[in-house]
Amino acid sequence: MTAAAPAPALAATLLKLGRVSNLPTVWTNVLASAVLSGGDWRSAKLGLMIVAMSLVYIGGMYLNDYFDRAIDARERPERPIPSGDIAASTVATIGFSFVGAGAIATAAMGPAAAALAALLAASVVAYDWRHKDNPFAPVVMGACRALVYGATAAALSGGVTIFTAIAAVAIGAYVAGLTYAARQESLDKVGNLWPLLLLIAPLAVAAGAVGKGFAALAVYLLLAAWIAAAAIYLLAKRPGVGAVSRAVGWLIAGISLGDAAILASVGAMVPALVAVGGFLLTLVAQRYVAGT
Repeated sequence: MTAAAPAPALAATLLKLGRVSNLPTVWTNVLASAVLSGGDWRSAKLGLMIVAMSLVYIGGMYLNDYFDRAIDARERPERPIPSGDIAASTVATIGFSFVGAGAIATAAMGPAAAALAALLAASVVAYDWRHKDNPFAPVVMGACRALVYGATAAALSGGVTIFTAIAAVAIGAYVAGLTYAARQESLDKVGNLWPLLLLIAPLAVAAGAVGKGFAALAVYLLLAAWIAAAAIYLLAKRPGVGAVSRAVGWLIAGISLGDAAILASVGAMVPALVAVGGFLLTLVAQRYVAGT
């Protein structure tokens, strides 16, 4: 971006690069992990982890655009780097700095948290670097979300409980499924649909919500309905223009619903409702800053 570019334009570019509309899904991941691991979700440590994981997420999004700049120049020339809105070197500097800062902040909370934060940072960079034409890239992306759970649990409680690990894998599977769909965004179609079955993983883990009362059941059914609606829309509208992008945006917002349903399954209704709020906030934010 030129030095003469107005501040509002620069701010819009930075927000677009960071896909900041999706940040509430990171916050609810942190919240869910804190509750499931037995940590104090009302503590200042939770706030620090939200900041740390937000930095890693935003940094990862910046690096995604940096490493994809040549492909974007051909397929999505309106993206900030190929359009000339910002220099590639600036994007790389911000991206690596944010990922590193988030990992360092997490590492300050103990050796287990440090190890998982380092693995998360490495996974984020590895995904961004080699995700194109890599059939295992969605699995790596899912692992990144699972590691948000792991790093948070280690930071707030010193370890990762079995159920927290199971929940992390479920959210990771869900993210892998939606990432597969996102990989088809530039073609506006989905070829092989079987990976979308991964989207039901949080439903399986949160099945206990059915017996936890009306509120918990409502959260569980909302997640089920949302996944079904996104999948049906994806199947019905492809290859319509923007269909994949729109459905993927909905599914990204659904990450918070997955957190909410899992929280509801253990009777943690206040955090579950906060996570539902994160889902709604993501949908609203995506109207102003594209989530994909």
